[in-house]
Amino acid sequence: MRRLKMAADEEACKVVITLENCILPLDRLNPTASEIDGLDAEVEIDLRILGCELIQIAGALLKLPQVAMATGQILFQRFYYCKSFVKHNMEITAMACINLASKIEEAPRRIRDVINVFHHIKQKRNNKTVSPLVLDANYINLKTQVIKAERRVLKELGFCVHVQHPHKLIVMYLQVLEQEMNRRLVQTSW
Repeated sequence: MRRLKMAADEEACKVVITLENCILPLDRLNPTASEIDGLDAEVEIDLRILGCELIQIAGALLKLPQVAMATGQILFQRFYYCKSFVKHNMEITAMACINLASKIEEAPRRIRDVINVFHHIKQKRNNKTVSPLVLDANYINLKTQVIKAERRVLKELGFCVHVQHPHKLIVMYLQVLEQEMNRRLVQTSW
């Protein structure tokens, strides 16, 4: 009896994703939540690209492994297929996604470091003199917003934050083809 219950519990905890059981139904992909809120499709694409670029740059500055940056970008994309750029600040969500991804991929960074890195990136992009972030009420407010955004991402994704990256599979195929020493091919495929 106990084994049967344990087997049922294990079965209930498994998340199976197939082509027939995708994370998002096709009707949620088009139109997106942002398009429904009146955001132009081209602007949405630009915001998606910018968000992923910010996550990539921040991850490099935080010295995160590439897999953590890729996880953050996937979480970011999944979130914005459900929620609108009009209603949710892209930069705060990007901070939340890289922070969450660093935890998921077991390379956690302090939220303060994440905020400081995004502040640094913003200053560089705006050609301003780089200055440290002042720890005042604005900082506390921003930190609270990032924490809330992280919770919102988790809630919206149903706490299903497991990401299966194709990179490991690519490396395995390269090893089978005895091409793992072909640096250019490995770099291009990654």
